[in-house]
Amino acid sequence: MNIRIRQVKPNDLDEITRIESICFPEAEAATKESFKYRIAAFPKSFYVALDEEKIIGFINGAVTNYNTIVDELYEPEGGHNPEGKNQSIFGLDVLPKYQRQGIAEKLMRHMMEKSKESRREKMILTCKERLIHYYEKFGYENKGISQSVHGGVTWYDMEAKL
Repeated sequence: MNIRIRQVKPNDLDEITRIESICFPEAEAATKESFKYRIAAFPKSFYVALDEEKIIGFINGAVTNYNTIVDELYEPEGGHNPEGKNQSIFGLDVLPKYQRQGIAEKLMRHMMEKSKESRREKMILTCKERLIHYYEKFGYENKGISQSVHGGVTWYDMEAKL
């Protein structure tokens, strides 16, 4: 498999929305409108993984001065600041057929490298308890239960210094 990572393009919208609906329950999944906003607002922190020319996964998140994920960040005009000090991760999606093959890791490492190049101070994300150990391998530390109530789920704040 020859995986390539590139910056998102506007015409990726439909496929990204489809992948999100496969990877996340409806209450947690971003909408097509939300992805349309994200692609326009922060394309420099939105990357897709390709197998040949097929999108098989993606990673995205706003740049912000917030130190943790807050629910407002998910809304248009909710805190994206191109000059912000931190890179958030809203989603790391890989189609089930391609999971457990290192693709999510490639996407995360790519985002972290680009964030370092942009002189961000740290990476922030929220995750479910069962994924804490996964993100720790990238240097993320568990900061406890998040204030986020997105999707009616208990989230944990994670951060990694860059």
